[in-house]
Amino acid sequence: MGIFSMVLSLLSGVALFLFGMSLMGDGLKLVAGNKLEAFLYKMTNTPLKGVALGTAVTSVIQSSGATTVMVIGFVNSGMMKLRQAIGIIMGANIGTSITGWILCLSYIEGSNGIASILSSATIAAVVAVIGIILRMASKRTVHRNIGDIMLGFAILMTGMQTMSGAVAPLRESKVFMDLLTTFSNPVIGILVGIVFTAILQSASATVGVLQALSVTGLLTFSSAFPIILGIGVGASCPVLISAIGANKNGKRTALVYLLNDTFGMLLWSIGFYIIHAFVHFSFLNTIMTPVSIALLNTVFRLVTVCILFPFIPKLEQLVCWFVKDSAEELEDEADFDLLEERLLDYPALALGQCHRAMSGMARKLRKNVNRAMNLLNDFQLSKFDKVQRKEDLIDRYESRLGDYLIKLTKHPMNSVQTRQVSLYLHMINDFEQIGDHAACIAHMSNEMNENKTQFSEEAWDELNVVMEAVREEINTTCKAFLENDKELSQRVAPLGMVITTLCDELKIRHVERMSNGACGLEEGTVYSDILNSFTRISAHCASAMVALSKNSEEPVDIHIHNSRVYPSDTKEYKTYLAEYSQKYELIKIEEHIRSMEPEEVE
Repeated sequence: MGIFSMVLSLLSGVALFLFGMSLMGDGLKLVAGNKLEAFLYKMTNTPLKGVALGTAVTSVIQSSGATTVMVIGFVNSGMMKLRQAIGIIMGANIGTSITGWILCLSYIEGSNGIASILSSATIAAVVAVIGIILRMASKRTVHRNIGDIMLGFAILMTGMQTMSGAVAPLRESKVFMDLLTTFSNPVIGILVGIVFTAILQSASATVGVLQALSVTGLLTFSSAFPIILGIGVGASCPVLISAIGANKNGKRTALVYLLNDTFGMLLWSIGFYIIHAFVHFSFLNTIMTPVSIALLNTVFRLVTVCILFPFIPKLEQLVCWFVKDSAEELEDEADFDLLEERLLDYPALALGQCHRAMSGMARKLRKNVNRAMNLLNDFQLSKFDKVQRKEDLIDRYESRLGDYLIKLTKHPMNSVQTRQVSLYLHMINDFEQIGDHAACIAHMSNEMNENKTQFSEEAWDELNVVMEAVREEINTTCKAFLENDKELSQRVAPLGMVITTLCDELKIRHVERMSNGACGLEEGTVYSDILNSFTRISAHCASAMVALSKNSEEPVDIHIHNSRVYPSDTKEYKTYLAEYSQKYELIKIEEHIRSMEPEEVE
């Protein structure tokens, strides 16, 4: 067989192997549904459980990279803490070695009797036939997914046989023997393992290639060992790529994967070769088999995890040192640190901490709403990205505060404290909803920028009038909450009604412009969506402030959450309604309005 044909056959075997492993892993994930994800972020309250679950899940989906990417998503969204993720990643490194043992089935041989039944060719053929029957004939989705699993397994084994057949002639090659001797150099062997795995983007694939090479009878322990040490580091490349765009905790999680394998490589290589310099191990020239390679890979990963497991807190500190928090991020986390569970036994203190944390939420919400509206007049991609980041943060506030307040309800409280908890639960929900609509405005601004959408000058002027009213409402809402000013809070509901009336009027006017040809259908849809977001922001501001102003009244129904029920029969309401109706009247103006708020305004 020529060199070109041999390389082509080897690459085709690698391609079949990777496709089979991907098909089998995808099928297993579909059969399991969302159970794997649920296990990952619900059952990791201790590092040991994290390691066990990481091992189990990776054994199922056959990819430590896929498990780690999944975990990065959980950490990035705030559903899982970094320390929980470290245990799962360590377990994933153990679980990925299971593939090597599965591949050992590819080397079962036999020519007659039981041996022929158990041969790899027979097993692959039977599994493939059953898989294609399930895939083609079954109507149930779960059976079709099981068929994909079986087909993936058969393709994987066929790929291994193709690789083994491609490299079999190398056992007679002196050049190949000299090349394997070069791999016994630790530095070269480790670099080969890193580079080859980074190219294939799969530790299992590189182990599979090593197992295929071992059938030549020329691969020794001294050549295989350094390559296996480098495999883990190379497998971190796709994980690091997946962390691009993640937040800092997501990047730290990806870095854990790299550091875990890097430390393992350094510990084993330094320890092993220093001891060898004095002891001179006699087994270095032992010929490796597919089984011994699988065993070596498993032992390397298992012992590495056992050594690093006690240092999980230190590993967490190290990645936090590499990826440092900014002053702004430290301030955000400081708000969450206020929610100390030991204070739950003292409701007055706990409620004080909740108000301080909610104050941080209110300030960030106010700035994010104004930041999102600024994008309509001056779109900047960096500001758009910041709106999305802050929206994720506001969601975290709602989740953390909600959980803390629910826990607080399980402790004895007086009637005043009970009403306060009810108020805070009501308000954080309103705040979170306001944040969602601000994010919607930002997304519409982005679409307008990409599609070069433009409104008429008259439409822009009217939109900016409403925008100014929304700015005043969100600023008043946050100030009233921060200062617990119930008199100021009474201004929000009438202003919200003015905004709702304005938005309804603007929709009618824009329809008239569309009918006259001044604006197109696409512009009209976007314009209406923006106005709907303004209406919802104003309604939730009013809902929060009505709850604040009525909080001292008894009895309070904690289940009422109707943002359209305003105290519209009071003298104050009518006075403020008249004031804001005049202030934001839609009149023809000479100069165009451009509603903007500087980023630095608090």
